[in-house]
Amino acid sequence: MDRLDVRTVAAGRRSAISAARLREVLSYDPETGRFTRKIDSRRGRAKAGDIAGSIECTGYAAIWVDGVKYLAHRLAWLYVTGEWPADLIDHINGFRADNRIGNLRQADNWTNQQNLGGPKGNNTSGFLGVSRSKARWKAEIRAFGVRKHIGTFDTPQEAHSAYLLAKKVLHVIGRSA
Repeated sequence: MDRLDVRTVAAGRRSAISAARLREVLSYDPETGRFTRKIDSRRGRAKAGDIAGSIECTGYAAIWVDGVKYLAHRLAWLYVTGEWPADLIDHINGFRADNRIGNLRQADNWTNQQNLGGPKGNNTSGFLGVSRSKARWKAEIRAFGVRKHIGTFDTPQEAHSAYLLAKKVLHVIGRSA
């Protein structure tokens, strides 16, 4: 989902906004991560002074500019640096709608995936890296493209503790590819 605007541009349907154009139509507050409209939108639905964008069902903030939908964290990067990010933009604290520039960093896919804050929706243990294994709980971790079995434990809390230890060793946040 992070590459929404890149896919739109790559498909040749629309062109990417420049940093100059972005700064003409929106202002960005790096302390709050919010964008505010400087001018009325084309169709007049959004007025100058309005907070721009909305939170998508994915949890990311998205903003329409000149008829193209962009993810706000990528616009924040463009606004501050003057360049589109070369790769993914990672929310350091894991909150997808927190677009303060201090919470954003360029990251490869490997690093971005290591920054999961909690278990996925289908996880029944309630702990990241832990799942049921018959009457016990198993801990597994994915590192360097390979799933590694850590062990089986009596409680999900024990399995999660083992997962966290493995994560400290195998998931070096900020690793460059």
